[in-house]
Amino acid sequence: MYIIKLDAIDSTNVYLKRLAATALPRDYTVVVADLQTKGRGQMGTNWQAEEGKSLTVSVFKVLPHYKIEQQFYISMVVSLAICKALTVFNIPKLYIKWPNDILSEDKKICGILIENVIKSNQLQGSVIGFGLNVNQKYFENLPQASSMNLISGIVFDKDEVLSEILKQLQGYFEILETQNLSKIKSEYESLLFRKDKPSTFSTPDGYTFSGIIQGVTENGKLKVWTEDEIIKTFDLKEVTLLY
Repeated sequence: MYIIKLDAIDSTNVYLKRLAATALPRDYTVVVADLQTKGRGQMGTNWQAEEGKSLTVSVFKVLPHYKIEQQFYISMVVSLAICKALTVFNIPKLYIKWPNDILSEDKKICGILIENVIKSNQLQGSVIGFGLNVNQKYFENLPQASSMNLISGIVFDKDEVLSEILKQLQGYFEILETQNLSKIKSEYESLLFRKDKPSTFSTPDGYTFSGIIQGVTENGKLKVWTEDEIIKTFDLKEVTLLY
């Protein structure tokens, strides 16, 4: 494992993507920044992190011979690895809010952004970015955000937390490489936030509806049993699960 530590960077994902544009970084190249000035989340959202209080990390994973249509399994593996690492530090009531926000006690403590490197229609590798709120105490205008410290009252060693996440990441990617996809999908669905519970969803045009999350499809679409008793599938841009 090759770890690059930076004081400040615009985005750890962008840093790794720049490297990958010329030559693929070695497997498990890790970039860690104390301050990320332009951190990004899903669909272009900004990631708010207080300097030195959170983990802002990107990992490059080489994925030779991996099928493009199985991309969502990368997201599942990363979500599960972070959840498993957090259980080691006794963080309670962990769930994955589709597609890959990590919640504890219904508050978001970690966001994940995965950007795959595809050349000649072949998946070459994956830039796995995550922001984990470790010791941060204040979040401006983010009522649903929290941190490991706020939830547990403990000040954590960020290097210890990162080490555990990287260890779990390697373990889950080993499972993925054996093609034991059913184990990964089953474990992911068991942690899905509000699975099997009546929930409210909204669409980009402002329409809201009720439904019950049943799971996900192989390519990561959310399966929802809707009010008209039909199971419908939704892509990330098509629906938002409301808290």
